[in-house]
Amino acid sequence: MHRLFVALSPPAPVREALLDLMEGQAELRWQNEEQLHLTLRFIGEVERPVAEDIAAMLELIKFRPFDLTLAGIGRFDHHRRGALWAGVAPKQPVRDLAAKVERACQRAGLPPERRAFHPHITLARWKGTVPGLQAFLDANALLPSDPWPVRDFILYESRLGRDGAHYLPVATYPLG
Repeated sequence: MHRLFVALSPPAPVREALLDLMEGQAELRWQNEEQLHLTLRFIGEVERPVAEDIAAMLELIKFRPFDLTLAGIGRFDHHRRGALWAGVAPKQPVRDLAAKVERACQRAGLPPERRAFHPHITLARWKGTVPGLQAFLDANALLPSDPWPVRDFILYESRLGRDGAHYLPVATYPLG
């Protein structure tokens, strides 16, 4: 079985800017540099033939390159758990690319994704309550960056280990 997802990888300067935010807040499980990405579609565990079909369908995607910037931070809360994330702008090209990835995955035989798509880069996760989280959010609300070019998207394999998930690029798909 292969545990897969499709994502955009921010360039090194953007990842470094995000890593610079990640201090304090002991209750947060911060992502490491390898884990900083913008998921277009989580696929989950699939057998090798399905993985090959997905890779083939992703190759057929045609999409123009575009630029992104960081655009603030926010949080998801769900039953005493949560995630801290960095937003991006503009959102529409990311949504449009994610929709094409979704259609490619469905053509490869995957069921439709039921969750709404919200373009973001996960920075940290938590369980329970996090004192001072709102102050952290307020202090970093704008989180601007210089624009960066999005010229490709990547099919990743996620391998779970004792020290967390490790992401291995399986294939890179150029835009344009």
